[in-house]
Amino acid sequence: MFKCVVAAVGAAFLSAVGLAQPVALPRPAVTGISHVVVFADDIQKSQQFYAGVLGWDQVPAGAASAGVRFYANHAQYVELLSPASPGLANHWDSVAFATTDAEAMRKYLGSRGVVVPDRVTTEADGSRSFAVHDPEGNKVGFTQDGKRPPAEPASAAQSLSSHIIHAGYVVHDRGAMDHFYKDLLGFHLYWQGGNPPERVNWVMMQVPDGTDWIEYMLLLPANPSAGQLGTANHFSPGVVSIAELQKKLEARGWKFAAGRDPWTLGVDGKMQIGLRDPDGTRVEFMEFAPVKDPCCSAYTGTQPEPSAKW
Repeated sequence: MFKCVVAAVGAAFLSAVGLAQPVALPRPAVTGISHVVVFADDIQKSQQFYAGVLGWDQVPAGAASAGVRFYANHAQYVELLSPASPGLANHWDSVAFATTDAEAMRKYLGSRGVVVPDRVTTEADGSRSFAVHDPEGNKVGFTQDGKRPPAEPASAAQSLSSHIIHAGYVVHDRGAMDHFYKDLLGFHLYWQGGNPPERVNWVMMQVPDGTDWIEYMLLLPANPSAGQLGTANHFSPGVVSIAELQKKLEARGWKFAAGRDPWTLGVDGKMQIGLRDPDGTRVEFMEFAPVKDPCCSAYTGTQPEPSAKW
C-alpha cells in the first residue's frame, strides 16, 4: 500500500513538473516591409525628393516620433528624422516589418532570448509596434497595422511606386544574422550572389508570409566611407518598367549623368535605376520580375507585384 502511495505521489510530481515546463510560443506572421527610417540633415530638401520626385504623400509621424512620413501605400512608408547632429556618415536608422500581432511577436521574441521592451507602443491610427536589435546592434522594428490607416491622397496617381519590395543594410556576420532572421523569424533564402560570381556579396532573405525581403550587404571595408554606407544601406521601390520610370523621372526634372544609360541589369536578373536622396541614401528602383535568369543561384520564392493598397 505504501509503495502504491509513493508511486502515485511520484506520478503526480512528474506530471506537475511536466506542466511547469515552458510552452513554446507560436511566431506570428511576418508579411512584409512596414517602413524604413533614415536621417535627413535638411528635412525641407528631402521633402522635395520624396514628395516632389517620388510622388509619395507626406504625413506627420505619430506622437512617438518627431519625424515625417512619406507613404508608398496605406501601410508602407519612409520616415525621415532629423539627426542629433548634422553630417552623419551613416544616415540609416532602422527597418521595420509588418506583423499580424505585435504583442504576440514581442512575447515570442522575448521567449527566444531576444531583449524586448516591456510593452508595445500604440499610435493614434491604432497601429502597434516595438523595436529590438539584431545580433549586430542594428534596430529592427515590428508593426501591426492599425484600423485607421491614412486615406488615399489626391497625389496617389503621381506615385512612382506603390510597393517597397526590399531593404538592405550592412552585415558582417552572416551566421549570426541567419539565426535572427531565419531561425527565429522564419525568413528563407530568396537569392544570393556576387560579382565575381564565386563571391557572395548579397544575400536576400524573404519574409515567411509575403514577397518582400531583407538584403544582407556583405564584404564592406572595416571602415566604410559615407558613400559606401549610403549605397549599402538602402530601400527598393518596385516598378513594372524601368524604361517608363526613366521617362517619368526626366519629366519631373531629374537629371541623369550624361553619356550613359541610367539603368543597369543587376546580377540578380532584374532591371534597376539607383537614385540618391539629398543625404546620399540609395533608393534602388527595381522591376518586380527578372528579365533574365539570375547569376549565381536561382530564386526560391514568389516574385513581388504592384501593391493595390491605395
